[in-house]
Order: sequence, then structure tokens, then C-alpha cells
Amino acid sequence: WTMQNLHAIGASMFFICIYIHIARGMYYGSYLNKNVWVSGTTLLIILMATAFFGYVLPWGQMSFWGAAV
Repeated sequence: WTMQNLHAIGASMFFICIYIHIARGMYYGSYLNKNVWVSGTTLLIILMATAFFGYVLPWGQMSFWGAAV
């Protein structure tokens, strides 16, 4: 179960880093360039979809109710 916990903590830390990166981009005004904004938003949506499917994929009880909501 140690590897499972490390995997879960690593995934959470990855998203924390992503949100810090978004905040830094907003602070420095990177969103003013349309290409940067579109590519960043696209990557964020892909990452969120990957996280959702990773949560639902084991198809346990928590996954079922996570997908049902």
C-alpha cells in the first residue's frame, strides 16, 4: 500500500504544481498572449480528464460514486 499512497500523493503534488504554475502565469500576465492561453487551457482540460479517468478506472465503490456524480 506504500506505492499506492506515494502514487496518490505524487498525483496531488503534480496538480498543486500545475495550479502554482497557473497562478504564476496570471501574475506575470502570460494570459495576454492568446496562443499561450489556448494551449494552457487545453492542457489543463486534458490533465483534468486524465485525473478523472484515473480515479474512475479501478471501478471500485468510490470510483462508481465518483463517476455517478
